[in-house]
Amino acid sequence: MPSLLTSDDLFLFNQGTHHRLYQKLGAHVVEGGTTFGVWAPNAQQVSVIGDWNGWRAGADPLSPRESSGIWEGTLPGIGHGARYKYAITGPDGVTREKADPFAARAEHPPATASVVWQAQHVWGDGAWMKGRGNTLGHRAPVSIYELHLGSWRRDHGEVLGYRELGEQIGVHVGNLGFTHIELMPILEHPFYGSWGYQVTGFFAPTTRYGAPDDLMAMIDGLHQRGIGVIIDWVPAHFPTDAHGLGVFDGTHLFEHADPRRGFHPDWTSFIFNYGRHEVKSFLISSAVSWLDRYHIDGLRVDGVASMLYRDYSRKPGEWVPNEDGSNHDRDAIAFLQDMNRAVYAAYPDVQTIAEESTAWGGVSRPPEHGGLGFGYKWDLGWMHDTLSFLEKDPVHRQHHHDQLTFRAIYAHTENYVLPLSHDEVVHGKHSLIGKLPGDPWQRCATLRLLYGYQWTLPGKKLLFMGGELGVWGEWNHDVELDWAIGNHPAHAGIARWLGDLNRVYRTVPALHVGDCEQAGFKWIVGDDRESTVLAYSRHGQPADPVAVVIVNFTPVPREGYRVGVPRGGYWREVLNSDAEIYGGSGMGNRGGMNADATRSHGHDQSLVITVPPLGVVVFVAEG
Repeated sequence: MPSLLTSDDLFLFNQGTHHRLYQKLGAHVVEGGTTFGVWAPNAQQVSVIGDWNGWRAGADPLSPRESSGIWEGTLPGIGHGARYKYAITGPDGVTREKADPFAARAEHPPATASVVWQAQHVWGDGAWMKGRGNTLGHRAPVSIYELHLGSWRRDHGEVLGYRELGEQIGVHVGNLGFTHIELMPILEHPFYGSWGYQVTGFFAPTTRYGAPDDLMAMIDGLHQRGIGVIIDWVPAHFPTDAHGLGVFDGTHLFEHADPRRGFHPDWTSFIFNYGRHEVKSFLISSAVSWLDRYHIDGLRVDGVASMLYRDYSRKPGEWVPNEDGSNHDRDAIAFLQDMNRAVYAAYPDVQTIAEESTAWGGVSRPPEHGGLGFGYKWDLGWMHDTLSFLEKDPVHRQHHHDQLTFRAIYAHTENYVLPLSHDEVVHGKHSLIGKLPGDPWQRCATLRLLYGYQWTLPGKKLLFMGGELGVWGEWNHDVELDWAIGNHPAHAGIARWLGDLNRVYRTVPALHVGDCEQAGFKWIVGDDRESTVLAYSRHGQPADPVAVVIVNFTPVPREGYRVGVPRGGYWREVLNSDAEIYGGSGMGNRGGMNADATRSHGHDQSLVITVPPLGVVVFVAEG
């Protein structure tokens, strides 16, 4: 049987520039059987074991391919659905049973075998794929609903499958008006409690919710509803499970041998050797495979900060500096740049998003300009400052006003996503509403304020599941969301507010066109510490109507509050978080007003408005 690997494949693989290795390595059904290929350059012997040969090492040996380090062979009679592993005898003479690094499917954990899989799904999302370049762009309205499939909704405690989840998610997210969902890692992982962040199958969706074709059907259906799909992708580390990548061929093949570089102390996991060409090919091929096979619209890359610094979360003596004493991991930096180049070369209509928590410059700047090349970066500084501010009693907030205004200094330096993610509602941090002070009414009002503030600032939006319901409990991956609380009027009002926020965000260009541009935001009132009120304007294209946002961070209504506006005429109140339909007190501005010719805040015209307690109001210029 002829090999799937050409000489060019071997050259590109060993050079670190093969970006679709999954088409060549792993298990592939061919006429009469299945061809297998695996990288194990230091092995003495490699064989395929499975049900057909009693899992007996050496029964079906593979052969080395030149000096590439790849072992390959075709086994007759083996087809779709067969379970298998590789038996790899290392230079130490020990034979280890390993799952296939390129497997398209794995057994349901805790079983650990790989599964030969030949997808049959016929895609029907052609219209979405043709136009999706307009959905995640820097000038597009982007609001992301982050969720964990195993705990979003269950059936009498049992997890649901991809197809059923897709139908229900599509209805729920569509009703709320989010543009995209972001799935916490669905790459195969042995320990459910890791939430998917300890990956063993970099090319396989977890079997917990069904087969690869089921995931394809889920994504296909969401696309046909007009909802994009982003997945968490985890190239920062991998677990030490015996069937995984660690010590793969009896040597430290995928990871650094020196634990000061190759072992992550926080996550007790291995760290990839990004300087090894074949590892780079492996990881970039993983990223591209999700875009190829599953029509994924974006990759949120986890743990980028941990990759950039050799001394990340390490004490002196626990890390190896560069020759010049510096702490930047240049191999990881080069890998991230190459990964982004490869993704955007293959799919210029998708986006990569970095979870990066430091002040590293140029995360979303192109590599040719010295950046890492991501499309977006999470603004974790905004998240920390905002939640810290809102957790304080309103009477003390005036003394911490700079936690609100500081972001404006750097907001235009990256293309930002403003995240309220799963990390903020676990490990004793409380739910979002549970962090907030006051009685239940004030907490609901402050949560609506938080969302209104988030949705009207420059940057794309991300909210973790349950935030739309105002759930009181922390997220628990073992149980479904508290859906019943959504029937309570105050909590139903929070969901309705989010739906209207998304609707206005999508339909008012000023609120999204300038999300990643300095000209998209201007202060009107940034220094009113005593009232703890902010006012700012949002701008799109020159011809787009301007939006003005006023936020009152105290429970004291601000009546007769004068705000300068950039033009005269009628200003329509398009959003008011204190409206009774959201559970508010009903204070507002009767739908809008005309500006008067009184100079204020550097403008020749102004409005005299009521800013409701713990409220957000948004006006849009008309005419």
